[in-house]
Amino acid sequence: MDVRAKLKELGHTLPVAAKPVAAYVPAVKTGKLVFTAGQLPLVDGAIPFTGKVGGEVTQEQAKEMATICALNAMAALNLVDDVDNIAKLVRIVCYVNGVPGFINAPFVANGASELFMAIWGDEAGVAARSAIGVAELPLNSPVEVELTFELK
Repeated sequence: MDVRAKLKELGHTLPVAAKPVAAYVPAVKTGKLVFTAGQLPLVDGAIPFTGKVGGEVTQEQAKEMATICALNAMAALNLVDDVDNIAKLVRIVCYVNGVPGFINAPFVANGASELFMAIWGDEAGVAARSAIGVAELPLNSPVEVELTFELK
């Protein structure tokens, strides 16, 4: 599958991977698995909306940013292998920086899940998933996503 062509068809492009801001690497390949570091919704080096979901950021905006995080995680994978070599998405972990009492983290995480379902369908694009509400995220980001992929 030509992942870049499918992304274009869906109205997206594969971004350039963000440089690490601390002591880590964006992705690690071991055997047929690639684990990405948590990815923020950076677009041209900035986060489009900052703050807490349910406060300064709507859950719809956060869902869109989860999609951006997922694209950034694919760009991180592309540093260690080609995105066209992805066989299956294995796991999604989505952290949501919500106001106290915000319980719709699964809705926000759908921004990542739905992207992968649109790319690879129900067989390879559906993964185990955790949607976790947190008190804070780096750079006051509303969302962060990390992924695990299986390669061909």
